[in-house]
Amino acid sequence: MSDNSSILNEISENLQKGKAKVVKELVQQAVESGISPETVLKDGLLVGMNIIGEKFKVNEVYVPEVLVAARAMNMGAQVLKPYLEEAGVKAVGKVVLGTVQGDLHDIGKNLVKMMLEGKGLEVIDLGVDVPPEKFIQTAIDENCKVICCSALLTTTMGVMADVIQKAEEAGIRDQVKIMIGGAPVDQAFCEKIGADAYTPDAASCADVAAGFFA
Repeated sequence: MSDNSSILNEISENLQKGKAKVVKELVQQAVESGISPETVLKDGLLVGMNIIGEKFKVNEVYVPEVLVAARAMNMGAQVLKPYLEEAGVKAVGKVVLGTVQGDLHDIGKNLVKMMLEGKGLEVIDLGVDVPPEKFIQTAIDENCKVICCSALLTTTMGVMADVIQKAEEAGIRDQVKIMIGGAPVDQAFCEKIGADAYTPDAASCADVAAGFFA
């Protein structure tokens, strides 16, 4: 067992350093040595990404470090994907994510996507300038339990209220959790529009979203 834990630690450590190529090789090595793909994902890749998420929360690492770690995680996950599918391992749950209509900012949204994937969630990323109807239709079509809306402009914040209204009109408001975030957004606004959760940063968003699937 000690061999297993040492290669999993190596995967986690190299991921945190953003060494994508090394991570890819180690993941392949781990699977070939007989460690289950699910274990490699949970105890190697996701452990590393969660550590980066926690460090990002307390400003020990910054956006560039998160981006290179996420790239390493994605490369490792690509190696694992066919093995996971073969083993019938499904994502913990599905989240639909996007920046609301009228807003073209995507750095925050992309960080959220990486952190959510780091929790083992499948993310359907609708990109930027997403109309409220599209969030709702995607949640229905893809059976997503969580909708995450991002906004960076005070002028587009109001669209988040429209997303909630459209969920009510579509009759799915009680089936989805609607999360909001972005620079101008705060807890008071979240309560005012009736969203389920507001989080101040990407790592907290991933923690809360994962909690909805627990």
